[in-house]
Amino acid sequence: MTMNNPYQTYRNNAILTATKEELTLMLYDGALKFCNQSIRALEDKNFELAHQLNMRVQDIIQEFQLSLDDQYEISGSLALLYDYLLRRTIEGNIQKSIEIMEEVRELLKELRDTWKEAMQLAKKKPVAQVVNE
Repeated sequence: MTMNNPYQTYRNNAILTATKEELTLMLYDGALKFCNQSIRALEDKNFELAHQLNMRVQDIIQEFQLSLDDQYEISGSLALLYDYLLRRTIEGNIQKSIEIMEEVRELLKELRDTWKEAMQLAKKKPVAQVVNE
């Protein structure tokens, strides 16, 4: 008989019931978590762990790249930003650079905070009003 981890069950339910916007926020949170852990691993000179965590950040950034919708004007700018983030994350991994990973973390944090703010604004205004601004 297998025991279910209540935290894992809760997390799975949160993912399964989340909106697209909430899933995007969860991905940003995950990227930030793995980036922070990677920086800590680099500080501890645990390069194998830092590499594994860095790869998870890269996977999330690639998911952002793949999920861009070209019908929106901002998609081109986000594509360039995600490309830059991915390149810097790869460079941080190769160079084992805390400074580069801190830069990546700050950019991810800004994107995450902006996304969360956009979600909150969208809840307060009708969709047509948000799109036309």
